[in-house]
Amino acid sequence: MSLIKMDNVGIVVESLDHAIAFFTEIGLKLEGRAKVEGEWAGRVTGLGNQEVEIAMMVTPDGHSRLELSRFLDPPTVADHRAAPVNALGYLRVMFQVSGIDELVTRLCDQGAELVGEIVQYENIYRLCYIRGAEGILVGLAEKL
Repeated sequence: MSLIKMDNVGIVVESLDHAIAFFTEIGLKLEGRAKVEGEWAGRVTGLGNQEVEIAMMVTPDGHSRLELSRFLDPPTVADHRAAPVNALGYLRVMFQVSGIDELVTRLCDQGAELVGEIVQYENIYRLCYIRGAEGILVGLAEKL
């Protein structure tokens, strides 16, 4: 047995609509939206009987997915959205983009916040972190 591919990264959100709009602005497409519920789903997560609304977002190349989840039952128990970048276990998703300056401006116009600044790493990338919808930390990298 060996690893075949990474299927998706999951993020728990309060509002699927806001998160979908944010990631759509970055360039992902909504692949599907559904409710997952019942004891069988809770056996996977260890939460018992659960009800979750999910949205699967896909990158333009079709290779990477982001699963957005909104738990209806049981309710969420922790909130790590304000955690600093160096918090243990903290996740961020990084996307390779083109036109980073214009994209950051568009995202900030919609309420996102630039965490630090857009910086250049050698002659390879320009990159930054932003906090978008739901306080989700996202990295953006533009290859030079």
